[in-house]
Amino acid sequence: MAENRPASEPAGERDAALQELENEFAALFSRVRRMYLEYAARLAPGLSPGAYKVFSLIAASDRIRPSALSERMPADKSQVSRMLRELESNGLIERMPDPDDRRSSLVAATEDGRRRLAEVRADDDRRLRRTLEEWEVDDIRSLARMLHALSAGHRP
Repeated sequence: MAENRPASEPAGERDAALQELENEFAALFSRVRRMYLEYAARLAPGLSPGAYKVFSLIAASDRIRPSALSERMPADKSQVSRMLRELESNGLIERMPDPDDRRSSLVAATEDGRRRLAEVRADDDRRLRRTLEEWEVDDIRSLARMLHALSAGHRP
């Protein structure tokens, strides 16, 4: 809000800073899209980037309902269902009955899927760790806190 801006802020400085931030986000999102394309191809030749993203969510969970994936993805249930079939045909996930709801199922990453995902991500994980080795721990925590606040839509 404009009324919360410091009086000492020079005219146009906020707009310039916001433009800088937008440019950096555009570059970051472009890199992430390229990374998803590359990771998907390395995980399973021909795998779609969307299926890679779904698999990442599954691998981060113990087990998850397909309906929960649809809620977390910008995709409808039929798209998620197709991606799940794609992942299952590549041996990356397995389905099991949901013990809490017999009409539903759960999906989980297979051990082979988890191993393949770790291999695909290993180089970038090492690169990120090397980059952040020179950062102060407080700076890393601050960045994480600010990104969370931005994502949640509130002030850090």
